[in-house]
Amino acid sequence: MKAVRSGTLGTRAWQVAICVVVLSVWQWGYQFHARFPWLVPDMLDPYFISKPSEIVEQFLILSCLKSKLGVFNGWFNGEFAKCMAHSENNLWVATAVTLKNTFFGFVTGVTSGFAAGLILGRSDRLSAIFQPFITAVNSIPRIALAPIIVLAFGIGGTSKIVTSWIVVVFLVFYNTFEGARSIDEGFINSARLLGASEWQITRTVVIPSTMAWVFASLTPAVSFALIGVIVGEFIGAEQGIGRLIIESEARGEASGMMVAVTVLMLVGVVLAAGIQRLQRYLLRWQQHNRAD
Repeated sequence: MKAVRSGTLGTRAWQVAICVVVLSVWQWGYQFHARFPWLVPDMLDPYFISKPSEIVEQFLILSCLKSKLGVFNGWFNGEFAKCMAHSENNLWVATAVTLKNTFFGFVTGVTSGFAAGLILGRSDRLSAIFQPFITAVNSIPRIALAPIIVLAFGIGGTSKIVTSWIVVVFLVFYNTFEGARSIDEGFINSARLLGASEWQITRTVVIPSTMAWVFASLTPAVSFALIGVIVGEFIGAEQGIGRLIIESEARGEASGMMVAVTVLMLVGVVLAAGIQRLQRYLLRWQQHNRAD
């Protein structure tokens, strides 16, 4: 137990040290560009990626915690509420809109991909019929469909959900399909021998056996769902983090773009951690999950 705790603390210490080094180089590294151009890359130019201090300042402004004059907005004097009402796509609203569309795109993509993978994985005939069509559609770069989706569904949230769905569904489908086809037929035959119906076999044998395959796809799927929403917001959106990035780019504000990117990174980490915790809970009967 002590060894595990010591290893965890050591890992956290390394993670903190790496963050400190990266942020320090990012903040002050470009000051040495003129003297050591061979050591400090041009990419550290604040014009392109800003600085951590400027990003924090822009975060406070975009989240209505500070005014553009650098004064903190008061909660009781109504300044924060005025800023929230004035800015229709402030950081809070943009994040909420993007998260909402990501959630619905992820849920619809996972459920439809799981259902299709389970059905085709257990039916050789249906798999043979639909295989060329699935391969053809899967060969299309999903991002290339984003403009068509926005054109068909408008710039509202529906187009973002559809874009997110089409990115997620095939990832979950193929994992579920392979999981359903890799089940040991001996388990299924034993269940039939005990008098189990096809529905009971599916519920008690097939689905539990494919869950590990499904969860293996959920961590990347939630990231891809977020990517799909952001791409849709790039093409056309009224609100969202993607629109925030486009607006910051139009104004030439690298700090605004980096605020949005940082928020997306943190959101992705939180969502992936939530999926992993859910996986450990639902698959706690597996040996490696118990060990974790």
